Amino acid sequence: MKTTYDCIPCFIRQALDAVRLATSDEKIHEQVLRGVLAAASKMNMDQSPPVMGQYIHKLIRELSGHNDPYKKIKKRFNNFALKLYPDLKQRIQRSSNPMDTAVRMAIAGNIIDFGVNSEIDRSVISDTIEQALSAKVFGNIKVLCDSIDSAENILYLGDNCGEIVFDRLLIEQLPVHKVTFVVRGGPIINDATMADARETGMTELVDVMDNGSNVPGTVLEKCSKEFRECFAHADLIIAKGQGNYETLSGSKKNIFFLLKAKCSVISGHMGCEPGSFIVKRSS
Repeated sequence: MKTTYDCIPCFIRQALDAVRLATSDEKIHEQVLRGVLAAASKMNMDQSPPVMGQYIHKLIRELSGHNDPYKKIKKRFNNFALKLYPDLKQRIQRSSNPMDTAVRMAIAGNIIDFGVNSEIDRSVISDTIEQALSAKVFGNIKVLCDSIDSAENILYLGDNCGEIVFDRLLIEQLPVHKVTFVVRGGPIINDATMADARETGMTELVDVMDNGSNVPGTVLEKCSKEFRECFAHADLIIAKGQGNYETLSGSKKNIFFLLKAKCSVISGHMGCEPGSFIVKRSS
């Protein structure tokens, strides 16, 4: 997916949110904003938005000296999601269609995205869970289930902290011996890394690897050789979140994107309403 003009204000907001987490020094805030504005004026709009996201957070790390501004937020939302986990698992087990419910739960977890919205609280997450259980899903969960049944090698591309616990609920419904879960290769926004996979029990459930990249998405040329080989050999890829959609929507692989459409750009690109719960197969 290419960068659109509507992405530019989001770059500025994301940069300001992140640098304020990293430091209270307003001189550094100004330096970051000027740097991002300068880079945006020269950027290749044919690139996906997460490429600029990587640049923004690299600049913040360099100027602030803070390697992971979202570290406390990630910890807090992992812990919050883990507290929800027993109840959510019971709701899935009691459901008349556990797979359908687990897919909806995984999508609901995508609301925990500080790249798109810095004003997330527990009530928003709880409301989103309830909405997901009854909302119309844009796409077809049954087609996803059929692909899961026939797949021999499933690559599950994770997204954010907190959300990773909701992913675990879905993965528990899959043939876990066929699943490899993928995290980012380094800190970026509130995206999940290997440390978060360990903290949330994902490493005890399935094989977990990092993609060798700290882009808030999956730009293959920036990923490790090991990850690219796994990507090439997977016969089914489940990709969570907006960043993975933005970077992989043009792929010819058999990919199902699971996300909640949180911005009008993505909604328009997918032909759905903002706020939609999405299960979209790559075309």
